[in-house]
Amino acid sequence: MSDADDKPGVRILGEEILSDNWARLTRYTIEVKRRDGVLEKQLRQVYDRGNGAAILPIDRARGAVLLVRQFRMPVMINPRPGHDENGMLIEVCAGLLDENDPETAIRKEAEEELGYRLGAIRQVFDTFMSPGSVSERLMLFVADYAPEDRISAGGGEASEGEDIDVLEIPLSEALAMIDSGAIADAKTIMLLQYLKLNAA
Repeated sequence: MSDADDKPGVRILGEEILSDNWARLTRYTIEVKRRDGVLEKQLRQVYDRGNGAAILPIDRARGAVLLVRQFRMPVMINPRPGHDENGMLIEVCAGLLDENDPETAIRKEAEEELGYRLGAIRQVFDTFMSPGSVSERLMLFVADYAPEDRISAGGGEASEGEDIDVLEIPLSEALAMIDSGAIADAKTIMLLQYLKLNAA
């Protein structure tokens, strides 16, 4: 028996769309070949809302970063005691790609949500945020910004139900907010820690 015969494998036997409203929820019937060679039939549900991008701009001269605060329904229905009862979450600027490439999408989001037109940006991660059930890949970026890059007040698109607070805070304070629990969003923690580890 070759090494390939011992490796797990998965074959899709069938799929059923359970919901296709704002995003698609699909139930898959799969056959899994376990490492011991046993074939096992399993069910999996996958939520597909498309891929996205997020960005953390930093003003290195002033040691500040741009974040947003907005309402998130899942946070309201599953709050952490003492933190999120109103559903508000502090995050990096983010959005779905729709038909755009990641860089084009996140530049658009930065202008809409933050009110900044950014210069050079750099992708630092290509991640799965909740691979147990969500198909979304999230591309994470960092960028330098300065006060003169501001083109509007930001706040998002009211027509899309967005009502976003733009926060400019010291990087040191943002890192402390991770420790206190005031920042609990995974993509935001990843990008803040990235800046801490790559300060130069």
